[in-house]
Amino acid sequence: MLEGLPPNNAAHMMSLACPEGQARNIADLIVEMFDPAEAAASAFEREPQTNDWSTGEWLVEAYFGSPPDEAYVRELVGMVAGLEAAAAVTFSRVAEQDWIAASLHGLAPVRAGRFLVHGSHDRDAVRENDIALEIEAALAFGTGHHGTTRGCLLMLDYILKRRRPYSILDVGTGTGVLAIAAAKALRQPVVAGDIDAIAVDAARSNAILNGVAPWVRPVTAPGLEHPALRNGGPYDLIFANILARPLRALAPSISRAACHGADIVLSGLLAPDVPGVLTAYGAQGFSLARRIDLEGWATLLMRVGGAAPRR
Repeated sequence: MLEGLPPNNAAHMMSLACPEGQARNIADLIVEMFDPAEAAASAFEREPQTNDWSTGEWLVEAYFGSPPDEAYVRELVGMVAGLEAAAAVTFSRVAEQDWIAASLHGLAPVRAGRFLVHGSHDRDAVRENDIALEIEAALAFGTGHHGTTRGCLLMLDYILKRRRPYSILDVGTGTGVLAIAAAKALRQPVVAGDIDAIAVDAARSNAILNGVAPWVRPVTAPGLEHPALRNGGPYDLIFANILARPLRALAPSISRAACHGADIVLSGLLAPDVPGVLTAYGAQGFSLARRIDLEGWATLLMRVGGAAPRR
């Protein structure tokens, strides 16, 4: 997995060898606790060197644009993996490099129902009936390996088995993986936006790469604050894979953009975040229809509410 926005000069690195679950959780926590423009993290499998616990089968690495507070980073690691792991953390300086490409090269394709997310190095993994999504992360969030993205894809697969959405919105599109998945499955326009212009550029490039540029034209906007997002509705399927605080703040505007009976897929949530998000959307008339938990992250399917009439 690889998540977060890499700093422009990722010359500071933290690393730790540990078991897979701890490596994934440490990477997730670092991405959650640091400004995404200042830090990013990756976790990947490696060959074990000895039988010593401290040299486990997985390696977690975090990259920083400026020297990190080492005591704080060790404290975060200790919260997830214990004091022994915190003591084993190492810090170093590295030469600037395209570390995203290096990290992505070793990632295996990810399956989520009918969807297969892969990099250019794994095109031969695509099967005849797969809906293949070739995603290059560039500087944006969303390779498909994170539990939030995979949870949203599984939720989309679940929805498509039951009905065909007619109007789709992807808020906080990142690399565009969810918008591209919906466009490839339905062959119809998907409205998408992100607050980060780098993410929008990445999503646009990925839409071209996947042959859905006529249907996916992402725009730069905070929340739904763009005419293309406001005027494209009412929507009967909305994705918002961001974080708990903005999800709560966006509940009224998402409700206004949704038709009655719309499916709202929310993610980017740790387990403690879920009650607050359910309360925020419950106040808009939505209720929980389905929940998927992957790698400590929750993906919610909300239904029933929405202010706009169905088209």
